Amino acid sequence: MSPKRQQLIDQVTSLPDDVLDEVQESVDAIVRWHRDGVFRLTDDERAAVRNGMEAARRGDFVPDDEMAAYAKRFQK
Repeated sequence: MSPKRQQLIDQVTSLPDDVLDEVQESVDAIVRWHRDGVFRLTDDERAAVRNGMEAARRGDFVPDDEMAAYAKRFQK
């Protein structure tokens, strides 16, 4: 097994059980993308995109100051 693969396995196995569903969804999406050569949305993802597009058409946006505060949490 390559060191990179082992590192990835070690990282996943150290995660708490409550995030494993998210990891599985991400891995499933990556596998679909590489297998098909095209990223295909699931029905749930497609519904989320539709909801977001409808909200945008209505003008429902997060205020700039809230978005800046959110983004700041992830800056190093």
